[in-house]
Formats: sequence, structure tokens, C-alpha cells
Amino acid sequence: MPNLTKILAGVLIALALLLGVFAWSLSRRPAPAVVAPVTQASFPVVVATRPLPAGKAITVDALRVQTLPINPNGAFADPAQLAGRVPNADIGIDSPVLETQLSSGIAERIEPGERALAVRVDEGNAVGNRLRPGNFVDVFFTLKRDGSMGTGGEIDQTQARLLMSKVRVLAFGNASTTNDTGGDPNGLVRTAVLAVPVADVDRLTLAESSGRLIFALRNPKDTEVIDPSALPVYPGVLKTAAHLGASDAQADSTRAAAGVALQSLSGSAGAGSAALRVPPLPVQRMAQPTRVAASTDNTKNSIEVIRGGRAESVAR
Repeated sequence: MPNLTKILAGVLIALALLLGVFAWSLSRRPAPAVVAPVTQASFPVVVATRPLPAGKAITVDALRVQTLPINPNGAFADPAQLAGRVPNADIGIDSPVLETQLSSGIAERIEPGERALAVRVDEGNAVGNRLRPGNFVDVFFTLKRDGSMGTGGEIDQTQARLLMSKVRVLAFGNASTTNDTGGDPNGLVRTAVLAVPVADVDRLTLAESSGRLIFALRNPKDTEVIDPSALPVYPGVLKTAAHLGASDAQADSTRAAAGVALQSLSGSAGAGSAALRVPPLPVQRMAQPTRVAASTDNTKNSIEVIRGGRAESVAR
């Protein structure tokens, strides 16, 4: 009996040691981390409620804000930011409207009825290379008569005139209204982009190709412009319909399609034809033939001769 007690006590001591080692090993283990519930991020993004065709201005009623798990680059959060913007590509329904899908740059700063036109100009004729995007200029041009053209030239005399007044500069050199980098520091600007009414594009391009353009900087507060009613209307190269009027929606584009000739632009429309007019040669009257008429009187020994409408009798 004492031996059994000793054996049981030894077993209990060994079991206690094992439990102590197990407890010590558990205390050495790191505590398990508490995992917080993961919440998915969401972003408000403007999407289209109906297809948005390219070239048509966007209205607010065609947009809505939708929560998306991602925030695309160039997305919008407020539909009011897109009112009036024009897509440069079709945008499908429920698609996010992105900045890259919208027309931007100079095209956004052209008013309806205007066209952005790039013209060549020397820095000396552009206010000493001091023009900046957003300035207003008067466009003068010079036409120099070519003496080798003789009497058949389209320009009857060298001239300088104001072609267009208060034209807005959209870009000058590498500077533009969207990204003004300060122009060309080397003073080698050769291009200016102007906002030109579509009806005046013909005149500007013809003046640039046939003459020399000069830009005169003006104060934007100055409202004086050319009075078109005081000048004659340029006849078009092509004939237009007689019923075409200024109220037609396409009147400006139609007049631009009719074109303008260099003679009309220079004001010498009749000079070329007048210079070619040759005076008629003097008319030489030919002498009337001489007619000889026999006398009806057999008793007279003479004949009647008619010269130049005058009759006389000549003896035989």
C-alpha cells in the first residue's frame, strides 16, 4: 500500500510538470490579432443616364451621380461641372464621363460662328513679339503690286489697309489660352492662331497668301470696329441663290463658300479689265467703185460716168 501511494504521487508530480511545461509554452505564443471587418471604399462618380453623342453639348439632366468602388482618373463628382461640355467621342449609358472624353483646349474657347485659324506673321509685325493669348488685335495687310505682271496684274497699285478689327488671339507661338508658356523666348514666332468669323476666313487667308499681315495691339475696352455698311460688299467667286439673306442660319458659311477674288479684295475689280481694253482701230472707208452707164440717148456721142456718187458725161 505505501508503494502504491508513492507511485500515484510520482504520476501526479509528472503530470503537474507536463502541465507546467504546456502552460509555459502557451505563454510564449503571441496573442492572436483581432481582425477588423473590411469596409469596401466607394467614390461618387458622374455617369451618363443616356447615350451622349459626340459633338453635342451635355445637359445636366443626362447625368447622375453613382457610387463606384473605384475612382477613375479624370472623373467628375458634380454634374454641374459638365454642363455645356462637348464630348469628342460617343459616351455610352451608365458610363463614367471622363475629362479625356471631352473636347478641351482652344476648341472650347471658340465662340459659335468663329473658326480658329493659324496665320504666319513675322515677330516684327506682331508688336515686337509681345502678343499674348487673349489679346485683341487689328489685322492690317499690305499688297504689293508685281511690276512683272504688266497691265494684266490683279493689283493696280501697292496698298495697305485694315482688314479686320478686334480679332481675339487664341495662341501665339507655343503659348495658348489653355497653357500660356510665355511665348518663344528666342523671338522666332511665325504662327498666330486667331478666332475669326467664318465669313471672314476667305479674306484673311487670301490676304496672307497674297500680301503681308501686320497685327496692331488694341485695348480690349475699345469698342470701335469696322462699319461693314460703309464698305462695298465683296462679290463672290461663285454665284449664290438670289433668295439668300442674312437671316439664313448658314449665311456666313455659304458666303465663305462663295469665296472672294484678289481683285475684289484689293479694290481693283475693274482695273484689270480696263487695262486690257484696246481702243478700236479707225474705220477706213473704201472708195466706191466707178460705174459706167450707157446713155439712153442715141443721138448723143457721149457716155455718162458715175464716180463717188457724182455723175458726169464724157465724150466718146
